[in-house]
Amino acid sequence: MSIRHLFPIDKLNFGRESILSALSATELEALMEHRKEQSFKKGEQIFREGWYPQGIFYIIDGVVKKYKVNDSGREQIFYVANRGELIGYHAVISEGSYPDSAAALEESLIAFIPKEDFLNVLKSAPAFNNGLLKNLSHEFNVLVNSLNLITQKSVRERMALQLIVLREKYKTGAEPGTTVAINMSREDLASLVGTATENAIRILAEFKEAGILETKGRKILINDIARLIRIADYR
Repeated sequence: MSIRHLFPIDKLNFGRESILSALSATELEALMEHRKEQSFKKGEQIFREGWYPQGIFYIIDGVVKKYKVNDSGREQIFYVANRGELIGYHAVISEGSYPDSAAALEESLIAFIPKEDFLNVLKSAPAFNNGLLKNLSHEFNVLVNSLNLITQKSVRERMALQLIVLREKYKTGAEPGTTVAINMSREDLASLVGTATENAIRILAEFKEAGILETKGRKILINDIARLIRIADYR
C-alpha cells in the first residue's frame, strides 16, 4: 500500500521506477552485454571512498548502504539503496574517484557494468541521459532534505522518519499483504538516524512499548505507520 497520500515520501527517498526503463531493448542489451553479476554477503564492501571506478553497479536484489567515514573512523550512513537502483555512476560521470563508500546491508545480487558500456549507452540514448540528469537533481534535493533533518528534528522524530523510509525500501519485492521486515543492525540504524546506538535502542523500545512496532532479533516490523507519520511531523 502506498503512503504517498499520507506522507511526502519522495522528499526523502530516491525510490522510483528504475532508470533503465528509459532504455529500448537494444540499448538495454548493449548496457548489460558485458555485465558481471556478483553476490555480496551482509557487510561486504562494494566500493570504497577514494577508489577510482571501473564501472557502475546495478542492484538486482538486496539492500545497500551508502556512507561516509569521518576522521574518527565513524560511519555516517546517508542513504539506503535497493532493488532497481544504480550506484557508483556519479564518479564515472565526473571522471573522479568515489565520493562515498557502499556496502551490502544484507545478502545482495549486484551487476557490475563496465564504464565503457555505460558511457557508450549514455551518449547514444538521449532518454537515458535525460533520466540520469533528472535523477541527479532529485538525489540532490533528497540529500538536502535529509541534511536539514539533523538540525531541525529531534532524534525521536528522525527515527520515525527513517523507519518510514526504510519500510518503503524493504517492502520492494515483498508479497502483497505481508508485514514488511526492516532487516538492519541497531548500529547501522543509529548511523542513518545520526545518533548513538544506545539512543536508537532506547527509542525503538519506546515505540515497541507503544505498539507502533515489534522486533524479532534484528528485524523491525512496523505495525502502525500512521502513528510513525504523526511522530515524524514532516510535510
